[in-house]
This record gives sequence, C-alpha cells and structure tokens, in this order.
Amino acid sequence: MNVGSIGGSVSSVSSTLSQARTGDAVGILVLKKAIDIQAQSALQLLQALPAVASNPSHLGSSVDVRV
Repeated sequence: MNVGSIGGSVSSVSSTLSQARTGDAVGILVLKKAIDIQAQSALQLLQALPAVASNPSHLGSSVDVRV
C-alpha cells in the first residue's frame, strides 16, 4: 500500500467536495436573487392595477331569484 497515493486521494476528494459546496452556494444565491426579482416584478404588477371602483349603494345589496 502506497501511503502517498492515499494522501493525494484524500486531498483530491476534499478539493472536489469544497468545489461542490461552493457551486451549491452560488446556485442558492442565484436562486434567491431570482426569487427577489420575481417578487419585485409581481409587486409592480399589483401596484399597476387600477383601483377597484365602488358600486353605487343600490347595486349589489339584493339578489333577484325567480323560481
């Protein structure tokens, strides 16, 4: 058994895991930014909607039903 090759393998695995964690962290940050942008866009759309006009008091106070 070559001890030097085991040390190199451990180092390689450690480096790969570190890169994977960094990639995952970057992916999460990009996702959070995309969610923030989408939330801002949705808020702008909601604010762009016209105000709801209220009906006169005689409308909507009763329902006509025919049997």
